[in-house]
Amino acid sequence: MSKRDYYQVLGVERGASADEMKKAYRKLAMQFHPDRNPDDPTAADNFKELNEAYDVLKDDQKRAAYDRFGHAAFENGGNGGPGAAGFNFNFGGGAGFSDLFEEMFGEMMGAKRGQASGQGGDLRFNMEISLEDAFKGKTTEIQIPTTAPCEECKGTGGSNGSEPVVCGTCRGAGKIRTQQGFFTIERTCPSCQGAGRTIKDPCRTCSGSGRVRKVKTLSVTIPPGVEEGTRIRLSGEGEAGMRGAPAGDLYIFLSVKAHRLFHRDGANIHCRVPLPMTIAALGGTIDVPTIDGAMAKVTIPAGTQTGHQFRLRNKGMSVLRSAARGDMFIQAMVETPMNLTKRQQELLKEFEQEGAEHSERNSPESHGFFAKVKELWQDLTE
Repeated sequence: MSKRDYYQVLGVERGASADEMKKAYRKLAMQFHPDRNPDDPTAADNFKELNEAYDVLKDDQKRAAYDRFGHAAFENGGNGGPGAAGFNFNFGGGAGFSDLFEEMFGEMMGAKRGQASGQGGDLRFNMEISLEDAFKGKTTEIQIPTTAPCEECKGTGGSNGSEPVVCGTCRGAGKIRTQQGFFTIERTCPSCQGAGRTIKDPCRTCSGSGRVRKVKTLSVTIPPGVEEGTRIRLSGEGEAGMRGAPAGDLYIFLSVKAHRLFHRDGANIHCRVPLPMTIAALGGTIDVPTIDGAMAKVTIPAGTQTGHQFRLRNKGMSVLRSAARGDMFIQAMVETPMNLTKRQQELLKEFEQEGAEHSERNSPESHGFFAKVKELWQDLTE
């Protein structure tokens, strides 16, 4: 039995918006839900058909495929089986609709020009560095598993200096054409990998590819001021190309480890510093570490509260490709004394008694807060 049109199943026009389809689906889902129709043997099938239709039309890529190819786009469940004209419309965990067309037409539009010419692939290397390294930069060595030109044949792929010959599969074109349904697809020749020529007497070391597996050691310079996600490109340090073709590139992606003291915000650095209650109350100076390994003196004014910030200009991170530096922000955290001796407790009680008459001046925030609480309580009890 042929399937009904998905738009007809939902009861909407082909140009319906996403909201219109969603409303139609919800209405019909309540109507056809098997729990609401225990005596209707067709309810389960109708509900299944409704969900299938909505699953396709709510997705822009699936809907585009359906509008063009109809149900043929999703034959065999759309999970990797052949779709319209034998194509693979895999809309699940695999490639999307755009990937499909890149696969079909990428070479004609230049998307796979590198592979067609035998150029080596690009490589990615993830590197984690410290915040200090991100500030001052560093030069380090890394080891990359890759492919390198074969030393035996000097990258030509031929044994004993044998010359390549015209590929018998593509006759030197480097590409072959295949008919798939109503499409004519042009692909890279699998015999010569797009080179148009093959090796008649291949090198035994590299089997004619002109390259071998190798672990390469490279020196990498990380400039000062790099941030999380910074990408460094080393041109020509990727995989070697086939039979002397150009090598790919190496991309190094940087991540910066969290620091024990500092928190980075762009070019600025933040540091939370605990202050003894006496220094916060009476004022004084403290020494704080900076990202460049030095110490900076910070003057703490009398009456400093938790959350107060102090700015140290030009004590932050380096700015990439610049001689400038960001700022450092010190956030004060007043520490309440713990494990007091008996004498310390006596002194604090004397301090409390001495300041009782001057609480508005000594502790303005707490005095103001409790004064408002008292007023509010009086208003509620009147």
